[in-house]
Amino acid sequence: MGDRREAVILLHGLWMNRLAMFFLGRALARSGFAPVSLSYRSMRGRIEEHVADIGKCIASIPADVVHLVGHSLGGAVALRYLQRAPDARIGRTVLLGSPVTGSGAALSLAKRRGGRTLLGSSLAIWQSALDPGIGARYCIGAIAGSRPLGLAHLVVRLAGTNDGVVTVEETRLPALADHLVLPVSHSGMLISAKVARQTAAFLRLGRFER
Repeated sequence: MGDRREAVILLHGLWMNRLAMFFLGRALARSGFAPVSLSYRSMRGRIEEHVADIGKCIASIPADVVHLVGHSLGGAVALRYLQRAPDARIGRTVLLGSPVTGSGAALSLAKRRGGRTLLGSSLAIWQSALDPGIGARYCIGAIAGSRPLGLAHLVVRLAGTNDGVVTVEETRLPALADHLVLPVSHSGMLISAKVARQTAAFLRLGRFER
């Protein structure tokens, strides 16, 4: 990246790689941001490795401001990074379908045969404590989905409104700058024009459009 536009690091979810963030990255680029999709070992890497990877990525970016956007597990990883002395250039953070209070679907899967193998080291992230005051220290917005299309229904009954994997309540973090529920599924939000537009709006303004 050769200019000083505001950069956005995109963090994918479990079992994915940076290609999952292609549509969103392209949409953010059209909105004037400089997106950088980061691949990390969602199943095998430890949280300390993920945090270090984000730090190295940010250090390599010659932008004045660097925002974070994480989908599902990627959002949880972004929050862990913010807990640990982040780069001073960090701007705003958008969480997309991220179960910040813990993933009921993941914990239920872990109790089933082969579940721990499927989750790998990501299980430790869902079980680790998150600083409840982090929402007050940073400008963080969260988008939740309300279209229940996802594989989680095969392993657990999700209570309340959900996106097929994560419930709306699981996406609520104390002192969020803004929270928005859109009619999208957990995976569908990655290719949703509405989600992309609202993500760009929050990165610009610190709030979602209504």
